[in-house]
Amino acid sequence: MAKYIESINENGESELLVAIKNDDVKEAKRLIDLGANVNVQDQQLDSPYLYAGAEGKTEILAYMLEHADIDYTIFNRFGGNALIPASEKGHLENVKLILAAQKEDVDHQNNFGYTALIEAIALTDGSKVYQDIVRELLNAKANSGLVDKYRKTALDYAKEKNYYDMIEVLLSVRTGYVNF
Repeated sequence: MAKYIESINENGESELLVAIKNDDVKEAKRLIDLGANVNVQDQQLDSPYLYAGAEGKTEILAYMLEHADIDYTIFNRFGGNALIPASEKGHLENVKLILAAQKEDVDHQNNFGYTALIEAIALTDGSKVYQDIVRELLNAKANSGLVDKYRKTALDYAKEKNYYDMIEVLLSVRTGYVNF
């Protein structure tokens, strides 16, 4: 079988990244099967893996996790792994997939010191999907005591935004009485 040759467009996007952006699941799977590199970053530092995680491309992400050689040391332009934007954008199924693979650091901090847990609270509306994401992250042992570059924890943000349900969940983890 011939070796797959990466094709990159004028924006630095690989064929695989373009297929993912176009929601072409069949083409993305075909390219992965041919050996397309899921780690090649474009000019914005998006890779196929990071983009699929961040943008809710669940079927493609699941396929990558099963069939591709993912480099978990490659980060997006904000210094984040795939889990952080998936959490912030409310992609619960992607969060579950990434956590189940147990390859990403659940406590990775991006350039702002934000973790997936902090972003799921600080940068969201606190709705049910984000509450579910917070529960998933805490079940995966996310450290709720980490501080960002502003010296704030996830609990600090939950209190600032009056997210009472999230406060309750975060406090239950601290006291050891977790009720999910």
